[in-house]
Amino acid sequence: MRVRFNNATLFLSAFATLALSGCLVGPKYQAPRMPAPPAWGSEPADAATKTYGGAVDSIWWNSFQDAELTSLVTRLAKENLDLKSAAERVEQARNARQIARAAGLPSLNANASYTRVRQSENGFLSLVTPAPGAPLEYNFFADNLSSSWDLDLFGRVRRSVEAAEANTQVAIEARHGIALAAIAEVAQDYMQLRGVQAREAILEDNLKLAEENLRLVKDRFDNGVSTTLDVANAQAQRASIAALIPPVEAYKAGLINAIGMLLAQPPRVLERELEGTAPQPPTPLSVPVGLPGDLIRRRPDVREAEAVLHAATAETGVAVASFYPDVSLTGHFGTEGLSPSNAWVWASRAFDIGPSISIPIFEGGRLRGTLRLRQSQQREAVLSFQKIVLNAWREADDSLTDLAQAQRAQIEIVTAVHQNELALAAARQGYTEGAIDFLNVISVQAALLQSQSQLVNVDTEINTRLVGLYRSLGGGWEIAQ
Repeated sequence: MRVRFNNATLFLSAFATLALSGCLVGPKYQAPRMPAPPAWGSEPADAATKTYGGAVDSIWWNSFQDAELTSLVTRLAKENLDLKSAAERVEQARNARQIARAAGLPSLNANASYTRVRQSENGFLSLVTPAPGAPLEYNFFADNLSSSWDLDLFGRVRRSVEAAEANTQVAIEARHGIALAAIAEVAQDYMQLRGVQAREAILEDNLKLAEENLRLVKDRFDNGVSTTLDVANAQAQRASIAALIPPVEAYKAGLINAIGMLLAQPPRVLERELEGTAPQPPTPLSVPVGLPGDLIRRRPDVREAEAVLHAATAETGVAVASFYPDVSLTGHFGTEGLSPSNAWVWASRAFDIGPSISIPIFEGGRLRGTLRLRQSQQREAVLSFQKIVLNAWREADDSLTDLAQAQRAQIEIVTAVHQNELALAAARQGYTEGAIDFLNVISVQAALLQSQSQLVNVDTEINTRLVGLYRSLGGGWEIAQ
């Protein structure tokens, strides 16, 4: 018995050595490479915000120097429901990785059983002669420890673990992407909110001016120097401006609720905090944008696409390993007896140990079909990675252009507002002196209101475009860490 046990030990040692030195079949993952542009395209020299190739700011919202915006982003990182859901998906992926790893480790199970047995006199016993006095009914007690270990000689389990680790990275990068999108969304909503509040203030100022015009026209009408047409035009102008205010207030309320939703707050909870009019945050004078080649290592969607490719490559390795034999080492040790008293003595011991091998011979095309499927998924992951990288470069380049062109438009609109203000003052004076009719005043004030609205819109657009640039550059997801 001792010699047999030593042989089993040698068997175990030999197979363990073979398992540790086993080969990994299938393709080995290599990080994809794409030739990146050497630099971003040049933008107009008259753009107020200058860009340079420094490291992208990971807390770019602080560059707007707005304490309320910083507070919103800080709370979002802790309260956003999408981020919390993404964190759970990361936890699920890590648990799946642990399950995959367990397949490559030995398993050990304990079993105990009791059976009341009745042998048939006309069954098996009819072929043999029982020992004298042997009962046909008896108790049977068994206790057993069983163990198995897949030696993974060709790397099927290790490739599965590699795929699970890559899928964990996919979930992590997806969470980073959600964080970046949520931060950009709350920042853009905040910029739009400040823009809407500025537009509302402009409308209220113009409404007051229209009411002054109406009083002026009525005074002149009472003095017989104005007409009913002028009074009607003045009243229509006032009503038209007043009608523009309710939609703006509704849009403002919607933006406040949108920000509250991102912070997992019920409607109107942030109304008191955000309703007061505040200026548009100042636009930074310089923005570091890095280099195009850095984008691949920084953007979460690119990193996620690379992790997907890694997982697809590992799954191809699993499919390749399925063509090879699967060798396992199994063993059982326990005791058996007809009563509890002798079920635990050494003489009642029973054991077996040895390797088992499973060789795929005919699977009806399942293995080849699986391999072709995994190879196709791997090729698709390569194409998806290339597309996402190209799209990342395109988004960043478009954002740079959009920001620069919006700032160029701002210069012209500022000039238009100033000239329209001068024109309105001259028109009101001319009407008071009787040199022009009231329709000219209405026309000039409408032009002023339009240019003022354009200025508010372009100021908002510049900041939202800048937020979009930061998002396209991939900075800010680190807050999810």
